[in-house]
Amino acid sequence: MPVWLREYSWRQTASAVYLSLPLRGVRVTPANIFCTDQYLKVSIPPFLFEVILYAPIDDTNSTAKIGNGIIFFTLYKKEAAMWDSLTLANANKEKLQYLRENAVLKAHEKAKEETEAKKVTKQEHKKYALEATMKLEEAERKRIEDLKEKERQKVTKELELWKKQQKDAEKQERVQKEGELRQEVDQLKEKKKENMNKPRIPNEGTSKTRLKPTKGCHGSYSMFSENLKEEELPAPRSAATIKINFTSRVFPTALRESRIAEEEEWLRKQAEAQRTVSADLSELEDLKEEEKNPDWLKDKGNKMFATGNYLAAVNAYNLAVRLNNKLPLLYLNRAACQLKLRNLHKAIEDSSKALELLTPPVPDNENARVKAYVRRGTAFCQLELYTEGLQDYEAALKIDPKNKTIEKDAEKIRHIIQGATQDS
Repeated sequence: MPVWLREYSWRQTASAVYLSLPLRGVRVTPANIFCTDQYLKVSIPPFLFEVILYAPIDDTNSTAKIGNGIIFFTLYKKEAAMWDSLTLANANKEKLQYLRENAVLKAHEKAKEETEAKKVTKQEHKKYALEATMKLEEAERKRIEDLKEKERQKVTKELELWKKQQKDAEKQERVQKEGELRQEVDQLKEKKKENMNKPRIPNEGTSKTRLKPTKGCHGSYSMFSENLKEEELPAPRSAATIKINFTSRVFPTALRESRIAEEEEWLRKQAEAQRTVSADLSELEDLKEEEKNPDWLKDKGNKMFATGNYLAAVNAYNLAVRLNNKLPLLYLNRAACQLKLRNLHKAIEDSSKALELLTPPVPDNENARVKAYVRRGTAFCQLELYTEGLQDYEAALKIDPKNKTIEKDAEKIRHIIQGATQDS
């Protein structure tokens, strides 16, 4: 049976009641106190204190301080008045039972209302968080679209400028050719005019002569005395300038001594690097200095991946790849993110690019090549391309034959392929 606590002291003002309940040697927690607007109960087994208050109180603002073996209650009255006693006088047992049950019922209703209020508040917080997330995603999407639009406009301007330069060059070349042609025509006219005005030079051997008449043939000429036509000497050749056009070349060596394939590859790489740098200049202006470092971006992407924020990790790796597309670890780590996001085709592309950059195969890049084969093989298997996936796992086993995990996964894939073959 509970032990009723009868020792207590109280005092009051017109607006509050101060109740002191001694509980020496007993540990009290807030869970041991139950209070409503007209009912107060302190239950600390085996002790029990219960009181039906004289008038209603404001149980929401009332307080209880626990310390030094004493519970000190500050009960604020709902109506300012002086009480005749702490407890309700002349209350029979049935009325006390009714008040007690009513107090418990009110407490349950209040707890239910608080639970509902907390639930509504939680839903509002979730809704607010969702709206904030959507706004952030929309802002990020808009920023990306703006960057794409700027890049598109920039490329369009460069293309138009290039077309204009080509047209200007063609026009200038056409004007130059017309000028040269006109000059040649003028020279020909001038030469023709000079030839017409030049005096004729008689030929000594064929000059116009008359033969003396032969004896016995008076008044007649010999058969050689006929009028011979004058022969004119051809005009001397005119001087001319021959224009020689040489093939324009970037390298100082002669074309016959060059290696065309190597030179074209070098020029292509230089143009690609220049185009990449030029395309990224406008977007890199707003980045901090450390954000322009691919290694810093790779470490940031690794941290995002470790926390499960795979989209942010992919964005970090994307920017790092734009800054330096020759680091195989960037593609390898991005392939792991794509696997987590179920972007399987992109995971295959990144793994293949990493393997392409991890050449020649040396002992220092064995671990990276194993990861690339395993991640590409995993993507193939998730796409149900088990034959291609098994080939990648076997390639990884050739590099690291002691890896039991890879061997176990490869064995599972073989069983799947065998089962599919038997079913067919």
